[in-house]
Amino acid sequence: MASTSARQVAPADGKLGVLTVGLGAVATTFIAGVELARRGKGELFGSLSQLATIRLGKRTDARSPLIKDFVPLARLEDLVFGAWDPIPDDAYEAAIKCGVLDKHEHVELIAPFLKGIKPIPAAFDRNYVKRLEGTNVKKGKTKRELAEQLRQDIRDFKAKHGCSRIVIVWCASTEIFIAPGPSHQTLEAFEKAMDTNDPTIAPSMLYAYAAIMEGVAFMNGAPNLCCDIPALEQLAKDRKVAVGGKDFKTGQTMLKTVLAPMFKARMLGVAGWYSTNILGNRDGEVLDDPESFKTKEESKLGVLEYILQPQVYPQLYGNIFHKVRINYYPPRGDNKEGWDNIDIYGWLGYPMQIKVDFLCRDSILAAPLVLDLALFADLAQRAGMSGIQEWLSFYFKSPQVAAGLYPEHDLFIQQTKLKNTLRWMMGEEQITHLGIEYYQEA
Repeated sequence: MASTSARQVAPADGKLGVLTVGLGAVATTFIAGVELARRGKGELFGSLSQLATIRLGKRTDARSPLIKDFVPLARLEDLVFGAWDPIPDDAYEAAIKCGVLDKHEHVELIAPFLKGIKPIPAAFDRNYVKRLEGTNVKKGKTKRELAEQLRQDIRDFKAKHGCSRIVIVWCASTEIFIAPGPSHQTLEAFEKAMDTNDPTIAPSMLYAYAAIMEGVAFMNGAPNLCCDIPALEQLAKDRKVAVGGKDFKTGQTMLKTVLAPMFKARMLGVAGWYSTNILGNRDGEVLDDPESFKTKEESKLGVLEYILQPQVYPQLYGNIFHKVRINYYPPRGDNKEGWDNIDIYGWLGYPMQIKVDFLCRDSILAAPLVLDLALFADLAQRAGMSGIQEWLSFYFKSPQVAAGLYPEHDLFIQQTKLKNTLRWMMGEEQITHLGIEYYQEA
């Protein structure tokens, strides 16, 4: 018996336009994967929305439908793709250059489809991503003009493809580090800063602003200061738009959000955690710039502090040496290697070590996150869930939360939050895993 009434969710009728900011490795891998799956030529492994089940009721009820059969998600067949990118390559050319997917096994199978996706000129400024150059860029006297051009892009794409709804997912490069300041506090200050070309207004913020003003859900897959500022958070609430971020949780940080909760659950101490990465794709090249790396570093370093709570457990985690490095190594391409050395201690303080060498594929891990975020953001929008979507923290390194809250980083708590939100949305009982009902006498 459901404990709550189901939330009213508008049906997923018509086409859903998925616009990505960036048409590089992540976006092309995502787009190609969905198209291959639609043709029966690929499996979307890694996607909760497509493959995961959700338990309903008691374990003895044996009710575990697929998530996509439980909540009214948009169908893969109804997705239409577009993108902005400062590099003029179409999706086919970009996929070939990125080298994530096999040219003959996957890319050539859908070559005409990919060639039909040409990037919209981007709101791009090399001052914010110093290792990239692009010719496919917008021109405008002010940043407000660029934002208005982005708004028009959204309207044009929606009309051209007959979409009933649009979602936007940032899949572009990491921008330089920007600290929150006065221009980010109110909409009035933010718009004035756009008008005066204030350097604290980064391109990613223009995309977020444009999306929110057009009533379009926006998910930020990079660690940029973007829609996680008071001005845009309030605007999203006022205009009833779903937003979330930030920074896709893929390789090394995904492992941290699994291992660190284990140490805390067993009260094992951590003396040090050294993490290094080698990566050779466009993201690695961008992060070779110290200013962009600082943005990523902030996102990666915060995970352990929030999970391990050194202020609560000073004897276990109060003196951790935590170091993160990212090294650009072109021969590796998109096949990132994340190496961790973890020094832990247990009973009577005796030391132990754990070493992890994760030979992962960055875009292969990120692509299913883009799909899930697009579908779940659209679901939230149709359910009238505006503002920050903390229930989607599962997908982010540095989850966006309401003012006064700390982010929850534990992967399994995040998963429980996500599934319980879906249960709440559909009027099903929350799963607490208490289990006492199976053993109590009447």
